[in-house]
Amino acid sequence: MTEPIDPAAVAELLDRARIDELHSRYLFALDWLDAGVIASLFTEDGVLDWAGGVIEGRDSIRAAVIGMQAHFGKFEKADAPLRPSRLRHFVTNKVMQIEGDTARTLAFWFELDNDNRHRWPYVGAYGHYEDELVRTGSGWLFKRRTIFNEMMDERKGPAANPAW
Repeated sequence: MTEPIDPAAVAELLDRARIDELHSRYLFALDWLDAGVIASLFTEDGVLDWAGGVIEGRDSIRAAVIGMQAHFGKFEKADAPLRPSRLRHFVTNKVMQIEGDTARTLAFWFELDNDNRHRWPYVGAYGHYEDELVRTGSGWLFKRRTIFNEMMDERKGPAANPAW
């Protein structure tokens, strides 16, 4: 005998899948430094709190990513192989708390770099995200994304477990 489908449970699973997709789209856009996509994943008044400072609003977020493009372009080495270096971010261990049209998420992140002569990968940095999300007419968006980076004293995470 099959149990009846619980519409509330199905709705929560769909929200979790859509939030998971938001996290993934952010990382793909970050690794390709796609300023337009990253900005579109935030509300109009969204906040990105990261190593470059606290940035408010889509236009400011877009401008910051354009600045990253110039910054990372400086690291190409003239004597390196023809294959360009790559930076790839990954997210794991997600925790989500969804309440109606708002949500909080926590997730660990790490990055693989290969900006050395032979393009061998290594873990370049790691930390965690603390996010506030809102459901909009176009889906879930970041209201605030705070990025903790354990490689930087001024951005390291809290001593206490941030998961509720």
